[in-house]
Amino acid sequence: MPNDHELAVTAAEAGAAVVRARFGAELARFDKGAGDFATAADLEAEAAILGVLRAARPGDAVTGEESGRTGPADAARAWLVDPLCGTLNFASGAMNVAVNVALRAAGRTVAAAVADPFSHRVYSTQGPLAPSAHTALVDLNLDPPFPNQRIARLLTNPAFEARFRPRVLSTTLALAWVATGQRAAYLTDGDVRASVHFAAGIALCEAAGCVVTDLRGAPVESGANGLIAAADARTHAALLALTYHPVP
Repeated sequence: MPNDHELAVTAAEAGAAVVRARFGAELARFDKGAGDFATAADLEAEAAILGVLRAARPGDAVTGEESGRTGPADAARAWLVDPLCGTLNFASGAMNVAVNVALRAAGRTVAAAVADPFSHRVYSTQGPLAPSAHTALVDLNLDPPFPNQRIARLLTNPAFEARFRPRVLSTTLALAWVATGQRAAYLTDGDVRASVHFAAGIALCEAAGCVVTDLRGAPVESGANGLIAAADARTHAALLALTYHPVP
């Protein structure tokens, strides 16, 4: 019987296999409103992930981005599944996507995995993880419906430009890259608490020893105030100052 970390990896790999297989195919789209949509690949990947989780942990609840919450109503543990983070990238023929699987219990994420379908890599809370700020690359999430004012202002802030190089990836795969030293930091606005999109990546960063707070420097779970995940305290402090006290 796999432990929770191993199960998260297996489930993420199952979703990633579907995403790879469906890449480049003509896929049906399902409108979700406000310019958002899912593809048949999202639905099929989620079904594959849920099949793995339900077979191994029938007593757990599961919340999928596309199917919502299923399983026992009184379950003490709940899996969060984002089967294809970066759907627009994927549908446009870009490979910058992630498959996110996280387990929440007692108000925290206790196991998680993020799969990069096209590099065949899976990042897990069991490691190995090694954050580093050496690249000076910082991913900024500019996707709506987040307000984005503070994040967007960084792009025109000369103090930010002098120290960092922005990237706009539009997938939470970037959080896995922070945990493994491929990015110095990741920032987003919005509510990331217990989110199918963010839970797995945040858990990776925390397991790696990154500095993870909201945009005000408070714990992420304290409110709907976005996210800074930085490789180290120095990088976090610089970004916190630039974000919360931007140059006019």
